[in-house]
Amino acid sequence: MGEDFIQTVLFQLFVIIVMVEVARMVCNKAKIPTVIGEILVGIIIANTILFDFLSIESHPDVFHVLKELGVIFLLFTVGLETPFSSIRKVGKTAIFVAVFGVIIPFIVGYIFMMFALGPEKQLEALFVGAAMVATSVGITARVIKDMDLMQTVESRVIIGAAVIDDILGMIVLAVVVGIASGGSLDIIQVAAVSIQAVIFVLAIIFIGSLVLPKMVKNREDKRNREDKKGRVVCTADRRRYTIGPLPLALIVCFALSSISAFLDLAAIIGAFLAGMAFAEFKDKWPCEEKIEPIAEFLTPFFFVFVGIEVSLAAFGEMSVLVLAGMITLLAVITKFGGCGLGAKNLGSKSAAIIGVGMVPRGEVGLIVASIGLTMKDPVTGLGIIEPGLYNAIVFMSLVTTLIAPPLLTYTFRRKLGMKCELVPPNVE
Repeated sequence: MGEDFIQTVLFQLFVIIVMVEVARMVCNKAKIPTVIGEILVGIIIANTILFDFLSIESHPDVFHVLKELGVIFLLFTVGLETPFSSIRKVGKTAIFVAVFGVIIPFIVGYIFMMFALGPEKQLEALFVGAAMVATSVGITARVIKDMDLMQTVESRVIIGAAVIDDILGMIVLAVVVGIASGGSLDIIQVAAVSIQAVIFVLAIIFIGSLVLPKMVKNREDKRNREDKKGRVVCTADRRRYTIGPLPLALIVCFALSSISAFLDLAAIIGAFLAGMAFAEFKDKWPCEEKIEPIAEFLTPFFFVFVGIEVSLAAFGEMSVLVLAGMITLLAVITKFGGCGLGAKNLGSKSAAIIGVGMVPRGEVGLIVASIGLTMKDPVTGLGIIEPGLYNAIVFMSLVTTLIAPPLLTYTFRRKLGMKCELVPPNVE
């Protein structure tokens, strides 16, 4: 690892960052999600002379670390937007929307892949089911905000359901990764991995939403009582011994990610839960402004290298195109139908809005596909997800992300016209 190594990596970083920024500007002008541009950068690099010119394969470990750090910070920032306390505020409708929106896509995706690939491909079927479960509500939230409809019943249900959907999706992913690590699928193993994943998630939720807030409150009450008694507070001493919000956030993020990986669960699950735990104290330990530049730098590397794994030559095979089309169609139908079923008590038009709002898979589906591609089957030693299937899942994630905004705009206008319906005091 000498001077040539450093020069090569610096040049690679220069070219990739420039391409990403250009792609972002183009996407912003075209009014499409910037994640699409970042993935297209990776696809262009992988399928042109740029791949050999940049010598991407010469130092894979460097970019593997950047990719993993990117997805960890991505999930941490997502968690920061979904504090544990917000789960208690959503109504029954949001709960039903999330549960049906997880169960139906997973079961349908798993069964379809078992028929399409054969019973010996159970692990691949599980990963496809998990990829179809995921919902990227960031795209939906942006559309709703641009239309100034955040206070409608449908918008509140979508955002509330997305919080629960994220947690359920992480549990499903944890179970799938745990099963894949064992290389087999039997009832005892499924039960053991499920219990382990659920206990881990519930333990973090319990600590983050109940124990830590109580500890912080007791500490503040004690400090207030001491201050009232005339205690002299030395600001310099307090500053010297108090850890800052950013280091604390990084410690919590990496600690839970490490524990998650140690338990044979995906490291991103720990990062997501760390974000949710830290979200409870954003007012006291504001770290978003400092975390955001780090995430903005690292996250694109994940999406770029998602694109690099895509081989356009594979789409020349009719079987891959058909599979991609079928997975995409099922992903749209099952999410729309499942979430719409959970919201049927609000009426057909509102159910349609909520169903469409939960359709985009975005980055979450890509994360699942990437994990499946990099994991090795303990029995065969091969990648769990083959390149052709990986391409199909990436295609599904991109298409569902692109079609959601115009469909959401249409369904909202069909229901509300030029008016906005405000949320009643209690929506269940």
